[in-house]
Amino acid sequence: MTENKANILLVEDDQNLGFVVQDALKRKGYAVHLCRDGKEGLRQFNEHVYDLCVLDVMLPHKDGFSLAEDIRSINAEVPIIFLTAKSQTEDRIAGFKAGGDDYLTKPFSHEELVLRIEAILRRTHGRGEDHRDRERFELGTYTFDHRNLMLSHPSEERKLTKKEADVLRLLCMHQDQVLTRELVLNMVWGDDTYFLGRSLDVFISRLRKYLKLDENVRIVNVHGVGFKLQVE
Repeated sequence: MTENKANILLVEDDQNLGFVVQDALKRKGYAVHLCRDGKEGLRQFNEHVYDLCVLDVMLPHKDGFSLAEDIRSINAEVPIIFLTAKSQTEDRIAGFKAGGDDYLTKPFSHEELVLRIEAILRRTHGRGEDHRDRERFELGTYTFDHRNLMLSHPSEERKLTKKEADVLRLLCMHQDQVLTRELVLNMVWGDDTYFLGRSLDVFISRLRKYLKLDENVRIVNVHGVGFKLQVE
């Protein structure tokens, strides 16, 4: 068995092409997670740590450019390669503006994709640090243990629901950064409908109550955009 070189997220809605590319990369020693649509790709990126993303541009539910922008808001360093049937200059420009590192037009050879992946990983190896595997956070006088769903303060301990813990972890991983409502909903609930948006407001209100014992820990509303966790 070949030693894994890197973990790759592959998002491709063409079933046959997805399987063929996944198999080709696995034979080269890469661990590859295949998703079929943009929203599932975003969920998987949030839940796991990847060294590189290969994204089709034309995807169901969330196109590759939008997915790349969301990925960049989570991790500004992870390399992204776009796969597309489009070859116009404006599409390439849009891809690079969305945060892409490279752009491969279909049809392409698997050997070329592998060579581009290897070149990018050599260039970016060790760049940045990914914190999405973190499970424990210090928030002022609070300790948050996501794995065990526990929020602890010297004067009390509280067991969180899975969704409460997931929302708080997302805020913790991006402390002092604004997270859009759409991004939180897609990563925690997998959708961003109006009714789920109302549910998110309820969860944010609960978390504020749970954190009220330390006035230096605040979840701030950014009007018309989303939320930000601040710890002074």
